[in-house]
Amino acid sequence: MFFRDSAQNLPALTSLNNGGPRRTFPHQSSEGATSVSTESAGGHPTSSLGPNQAVGVDVGGSGIKGGLVDLDTGQLIGERFKVLTPQPATPQAVAAGIREVVEHFEWSGPVGVALPVVVTAGIARTAANIDKTWIGTDIYELLGAELGDRQLSVLNDADAAGMAEDRYGAGKDYKGVVMLLTFGTGIGSAILFNGVLIPNTELGHMQVGEMEAEHQASSKVRDDNGLSFPKWAEDVSRVLIAYEALFWPEVFIAGGGVSRKAHKWIPHLTNRTPVVPATLQNSAGIVGAAMAVAAGLRP
Repeated sequence: MFFRDSAQNLPALTSLNNGGPRRTFPHQSSEGATSVSTESAGGHPTSSLGPNQAVGVDVGGSGIKGGLVDLDTGQLIGERFKVLTPQPATPQAVAAGIREVVEHFEWSGPVGVALPVVVTAGIARTAANIDKTWIGTDIYELLGAELGDRQLSVLNDADAAGMAEDRYGAGKDYKGVVMLLTFGTGIGSAILFNGVLIPNTELGHMQVGEMEAEHQASSKVRDDNGLSFPKWAEDVSRVLIAYEALFWPEVFIAGGGVSRKAHKWIPHLTNRTPVVPATLQNSAGIVGAAMAVAAGLRP
């Protein structure tokens, strides 16, 4: 689990693996790097890892993007780098894309990876927007073969975004339960309590009324049915009311592309809990993945 207050201790790369033994694979280093990052003649950060920096990679249905993250601020150091997600997005093909992103930064330090899968004990249990052959894959074994001798953390993409928004973004001023919901093809979710991540919640699949939440309130549903923002807000409100009845969050953070148009629909919501738009946008998954590896998070 990742504790909000532990962000100040990220340089130590402390393992917070729920009190259990740390899972490793052959050639994985257990040591945290401490040297200050420099830049090569080509302008890319070199492989020496600054005391509060890590690389994060976010795998999506269309692109694999990564960046070097300053964990004091949650900001990217330099530009993101992106490659297209291979089609089909099989484990080996995606792993090769992740390696390409990491190699772009001339990086040999720790790497965090956010994937559109549920991860337990290092195994992919689901696969969304990537090939179904991911299900059952040992992700650490897969990425260890591609990335070699380095510390790795892998987590669900919505969880990564939630960690980043909670620490550095729209949730940073809230205590208690903070919920991120990403509205896109489906509804992704992340729940944090005082900075502690509860992984793999998958609340888009929760039954609300007669159907799953994401089948009535995702951004895709609005687009497919040509709904106005006020009309769609009625559907979103119904889902949020169901969530808040169970979890009593202090705030909902709305993510996904539709959050950029928050002014068109958030004012029309009728649930009781405040809803605020995500602020980190496309960098949230990268930042959260970097946070995870720096904290030794292993869902």
